[in-house]
Amino acid sequence: MSLEVAVAVPFRQRATERLGEGEFVVALSLDRDWFSPDQAKRLVDVAVGRGLVAEEDGDLVARFDPADVTVPEGFAPDESILREQSTFETALDAIVAAGVEKQRAVAGINERQRSLAISIEAAAVLVAKEHGAAVDHLAADVREGLAAAGDADGEGDGDAGAGAATDATEAE
Repeated sequence: MSLEVAVAVPFRQRATERLGEGEFVVALSLDRDWFSPDQAKRLVDVAVGRGLVAEEDGDLVARFDPADVTVPEGFAPDESILREQSTFETALDAIVAAGVEKQRAVAGINERQRSLAISIEAAAVLVAKEHGAAVDHLAADVREGLAAAGDADGEGDGDAGAGAATDATEAE
């Protein structure tokens, strides 16, 4: 995964699992010349959203061991990694990484969505959890989305996300 490699490089470069955000941005933009400073800041947002790093007291803390990430010779990330993935896409990637064939994963998500009448995001997170994928950060996002939808409806009855559900095959 090139996102994980790009995020790991600044940590590996400094042999640490904690960096100031400015250090991280400088490592990617000035030291490596991979991104502009604004793009490097965008990468921080994407990495936080994907659960690769956490923001603590102004620092970025790796939520994985950067030393375990292999950086291929001549590696240069593509700008496409700056695109934020949806909760569904992130959960699907986690399911596939857990060893489930993508088509089977999508079918399982669709079935779970239909049987429980929940949002596609909630179904994807449930299926990912069943396969042992680390998606707790996504579960929190889904809960917040459901709570916000419930507040907007004025009911908060727990199935507020069902109206926003779409078929997972459209997301491929």
